[in-house]
Amino acid sequence: QVQLVESGGGLVQAGASLRLSCAASGRTFTTYVMGWFRQAPGKEREFVATISWNGGRAYYADSVQGRFTISRDNAKNTVTLQMNSLKPEDTAVYYCAAGLDIVTSERGFTSWGQGTQVTVSS
Repeated sequence: QVQLVESGGGLVQAGASLRLSCAASGRTFTTYVMGWFRQAPGKEREFVATISWNGGRAYYADSVQGRFTISRDNAKNTVTLQMNSLKPEDTAVYYCAAGLDIVTSERGFTSWGQGTQVTVSS
């Protein structure tokens, strides 16, 4: 399995932007579909975005469509989540995940990072 480490979380005001990064270990990064999920306090973890192994396909949750962009750099073994126009309801712990199929369910992802906190104040 691949090991994942997220970074880039923080506290921002509504309307601001943040860029999350996920660094992956191992030489098989290009075989993995990558995804971002989030979990707000008292809520279940939910899908945010996913990207295919070559970056050719990307899917987003309706709640972030048009505001968030997922991308990957296979040469650097990284995946990023650019988050613009942040809202208080985006507040959550954000998790990077790796899987073998491009799906929106967390059950399709086999490796997870430890998470990074994003807090958006109103």
